[in-house]
This record gives sequence, C-alpha cells and structure tokens, in this order.
Amino acid sequence: MERCSVMKAANGSQDGLDFNPMKDYMILSSQQKIAVAVLCTPLGLLSALENLVVLYLILSSRRLRRKPSYLFISSLAAADFLASVVFACNFVNFHVFQGVDSKPVFLLKIGSVTLTFTASVGSLLLTAIDRYLCLRYPPTYKALLTRGKALVTLGIMWVISALVSYLPLMGWTCCPSPCSELFPLIPNNYLLGWLLFITFLFSGIIYTYGHVLWKAHQHAASLAEHQDGQVPGMTRMRLDVRLAKTLGVVLAVLFICWFPALALMVYSLATPLSDQVKKVFAFCSLLCLVNSMVNPIIYALRSGEIRASAHRCLACCRKHLRGLGPEGKDDVPRSSISETEADGRVTQQWSSLTPDCSHL
Repeated sequence: MERCSVMKAANGSQDGLDFNPMKDYMILSSQQKIAVAVLCTPLGLLSALENLVVLYLILSSRRLRRKPSYLFISSLAAADFLASVVFACNFVNFHVFQGVDSKPVFLLKIGSVTLTFTASVGSLLLTAIDRYLCLRYPPTYKALLTRGKALVTLGIMWVISALVSYLPLMGWTCCPSPCSELFPLIPNNYLLGWLLFITFLFSGIIYTYGHVLWKAHQHAASLAEHQDGQVPGMTRMRLDVRLAKTLGVVLAVLFICWFPALALMVYSLATPLSDQVKKVFAFCSLLCLVNSMVNPIIYALRSGEIRASAHRCLACCRKHLRGLGPEGKDDVPRSSISETEADGRVTQQWSSLTPDCSHL
C-alpha cells in the first residue's frame, strides 16, 4: 500500500509524467545495462529478420498461403516478429535508458508486449492442434480444417489475446489492489489471471503433442504390421523416431525459454522480491526473446515446402542478378524435388495414411 500512495501522488501531476515509482523497477547496474543492450539488440534483430523471412516465404507462395497449416505458422512468425521488435525496443528503453512514460503510454507498451507473446503461444497451440487433426483424421482433414476455418480461428485467438493483454490499459491496474513486484502498475490478481491463462495454453500444447506422438506411434506400428518385415525395422520406425525427436525439441525449447520467467512470476505472487531476484528475472525475460528466435527454425525452416519456396526466391534473385539462364531454370526443381523425395521414399505408405501432413 505504500507503493500505491506514492503512485497516487505521482499520478496527480502532469498525467503521470513524473511517475517516479517506475524507478523502483529499474534496478540494473551499469555493467548489467550494457549486458542487456549487447544481448537484447542482436537477439531482437536476428529474431525479427528470421520471422520476416518466414512470413515472406509463406505469403509469396500462393500454394503455401492457401494451406491452413502454413497460416498457423505465418501467425506464429507474425507474433514472434512483433514480439522481437516490441519487446526488444521497450526492454532496452526501460532497463538501459530508463525511459519513463505517462501511465497510458506505459500500459499500452506493456500490453503490446503481453499481446505478442500471448499470441505466439496461442499460435503454437493452434499449430499443435493442426498436427493432431492431420494425424487423427487423415481422410477428412482437408474438409475438417479449411482455409476459412483456419482464418476464423486465428482471428478469434488474436482477439482473445488482445483482450487479455490490454485489460490493464482498460483500467485493471494496481491500487487499491497489491502491485506486482515485477511489473509497474500491474496488479497481482491480473498477473495471476494471465499466468493461469498462459498455463492453460501450455498445457494444451503438451497434451496435444502427447496425442500426436501416440498417434504417430500407432501409425508406425500399423505400417510395420502391413509390411510383414519386408522393410528393415530402422526404416519402418524412421518417421516415428524423427517425430519423437522433433516434439522433444519443441517441448524442451518451450520449457527452457519460458519456465524460468514464469516460475519467478509465480514466486513474486507469494513473497516480496529482492533486487537480486528482480535482476535475475530481467535476464530470464530475454529467454522469451530466444524462443521467438528459435521458433522459425523449429516450425518453418525445417519444412521442405518452405525450403523449396526459399530456393525459388533465391533462383529469382539469381535471375535478376545474372539474367535469365539455364542454370536459373534447373536449380530450383532439382533441389526441391530431392528434398521431398528423400523423405517420400521412406514414408510413402505413411503419406497414404496421412495425406497433406508433410508439414509434420
């Protein structure tokens, strides 16, 4: 309540432009500010560039932008691109340059950061559900999840994320509610509600991917029975093992990048935090930016179709630089076909059971 009384006094002058209680959250030393700037700036730029490339590769391909699976991936790339820009700029401005804004501007900034990360996790959940539907209902997948349904689902997800994220801007701030130990103006009860919401999303991702892995294992076992030992066991189980490794990487990245920050948020609800713990939280927050940088590699650049789109774009660039030539015409088809056929030879019978699931 002491912090609330100081805030009321500060907010009574010039619409909060003298909002000095923000200083209580600016606890980094000079060396730590330099470290934050050195880490955050290149991470933000690299993450933004990666996600921008993924967006361009999907949206520039008529075939990819019509497929629901790649609409979900493009939503993830858009959220991560915005997260990279918005989070990096505001994080450096707040912790390094100690920029102080009016109350509405600050709430708009922190709401935008919350929106981008919430939409990123929401896109991850929709991507997981898409993969589950593709394996669970292969004959009716295209009819079950059309482009129109995917766009409506994405729209609902973004609207819900925006409503949840901008609640503080709409008036849900601290005072008289207890203020968060980690975020200025944010009440503990709102932070608890957001943590429950994000936990629900993560639980959905883990639960869905668990079903994806189990369904893949069932398909691999069924495939092995139908082949009657004609194909070596290592080949029969190749896709099953590969999918298990992919999902293991997905869940490991989510845990490493999100758990430290979320755990400290939960801890802050139970007890006051020292400046040392707040400093640890500031650096743990950078791991969420790392997650936005890694997502394009896991979900997009490992896709043969997106790599084929990249080959086509590179071929177009070479044509513009060198002029039209035979090598510009031949490079792309050879590369893209070899990428897709390599997996197709091994998993041809799998593909017949799960059509249009190449994005897995």
